[in-house]
Amino acid sequence: MLIRKNLAASTDWEQPVGSVIRRIIVVRITTVLALVGLLFASLSGSQTSNEQLPANEFVGQIIENELQAERNDHSHWMLRLETQKSGKAEVREVVETRDGDLDWLISVNGKPLPEEQQHERERGVQRLVSNPTELQRSQREKKQDMARSQRLLKMLPDAFVFDYGERRGDLQEMKFQPNPHFRPPSHEAAAFHAMEGTLWVNAKQKRLAEISGNLTQPVNFGGGLLGHLDAGGHFYVKQEEVQPGYWELTVLNVDLKGRALFFKTITVQEKMERSRFRRVRDDLTAAQGADLLFQQARTGSGDV
Repeated sequence: MLIRKNLAASTDWEQPVGSVIRRIIVVRITTVLALVGLLFASLSGSQTSNEQLPANEFVGQIIENELQAERNDHSHWMLRLETQKSGKAEVREVVETRDGDLDWLISVNGKPLPEEQQHERERGVQRLVSNPTELQRSQREKKQDMARSQRLLKMLPDAFVFDYGERRGDLQEMKFQPNPHFRPPSHEAAAFHAMEGTLWVNAKQKRLAEISGNLTQPVNFGGGLLGHLDAGGHFYVKQEEVQPGYWELTVLNVDLKGRALFFKTITVQEKMERSRFRRVRDDLTAAQGADLLFQQARTGSGDV
């Protein structure tokens, strides 16, 4: 979808926003696909009828349109983020700004943030805005993730074989499995190549809608000396049109296990939902974003 250095107190409820931005994975769908290990492209799938494009050509159009939409989308949003990880459920309000993303912790395991912790939280946001080094670093890392994702999407056109599945209105199912002739050029590509699953696309708008997959076999890095990923891991990603013409990530469920020395320990079991999208100014600054968070917290509109 990721750890940042704490800038304030040590307890979870007192973490400033800068220390959690990358962990909460507030990213668009191409970045998420890179983080969870699914980067896919099209191969020469079979043509199921005279009216259908070959599966490779159809999926290729979807991917190109998705990348083009990502390049052209400069919108920012205020939204509700709910995460479950390591037995902890957290609810946050998030605002995207041109300087980076800010968040306000609303509750932990269903319990509202105590008043004294709210004051500490507000001071943490203010420190971050006045000394934005961490925020700038988060923004750079987010852009690097997105660029990396797009490079891998373009690099892996031969990783999977796609076939047509069922049709539900505008939604077309595309089933994918590893191309046995593909030779992964990197550790990341090796992990992606071990996936198989289902992709749903909006055929009318040529946008990704849902994707689910499973790691069908263990992946060893460096013959196992550099680590491994266990078979049986799975993920689910959903993207929706939150306003006409604007698509955003809304659901991410990940369960991957393993150990890779170059990634330290990989144990990802996380659920994430993003909702209540409200568009904000495209040129919104971090200071203005902080004011929006404070206003919502004070008026009580950021309820659990």
